Amino acid sequence: MTIIAIIDYGSGNLRSVAKAFERIAQPGGARIEVTRSPAMLATASHIVLPGVGAFADCMAGLRSQGGMLETLQQEILQRKKWFLGICVGMQMLFERGHEHGVYEGLGWLKGEVVSLHTAHSTLKIPHMGWNTLEVARDHPLLRGIASGDHAYFVHGYHARCTDARDVIAATAYGQSIAAVVAKEHIMGTQFHPEKSQDVGLRLLSNFLSL
Repeated sequence: MTIIAIIDYGSGNLRSVAKAFERIAQPGGARIEVTRSPAMLATASHIVLPGVGAFADCMAGLRSQGGMLETLQQEILQRKKWFLGICVGMQMLFERGHEHGVYEGLGWLKGEVVSLHTAHSTLKIPHMGWNTLEVARDHPLLRGIASGDHAYFVHGYHARCTDARDVIAATAYGQSIAAVVAKEHIMGTQFHPEKSQDVGLRLLSNFLSL
């Protein structure tokens, strides 16, 4: 059975993420666990890291769960389990975040998380609402998702990727923004799939099927 561990480290959108997975899971085919237990990560086949709030607060929350960060590193980097970061959970994949200071991230992907600035005075920060996706390359996570499809974003910072190949889909908001990133078994979405209706459920279903 597929076991999805959604890490609870004090971030705010855990139940909505769990409910989205419950909608797409086949009866008896998947078990969805919202957990603070590092031991649960060891039993899971798929691990999800949601995130709402500031980069530093989310990293501090993850570190505050005794043994969680160390177990997460082991399960993802050594055992190479499927991983999905959502919103700030995606941003935490990178080396550093520049939100109210400079803070270390997980460093699994090369790049930094920086403030979203735009020269277009009509575009408000944070970037909030529906926006179109531009698929950069084929990937199993994006199966059935095409350029022009819409997803729901809420963020004032974005990932500036060192390696452009890690960006598998982008969106435009005064500049090109990494909307979906992937490197081998490690993936992330800047948008909220649990709020993105059919497109979001399709992406979660694709992740579930990996």
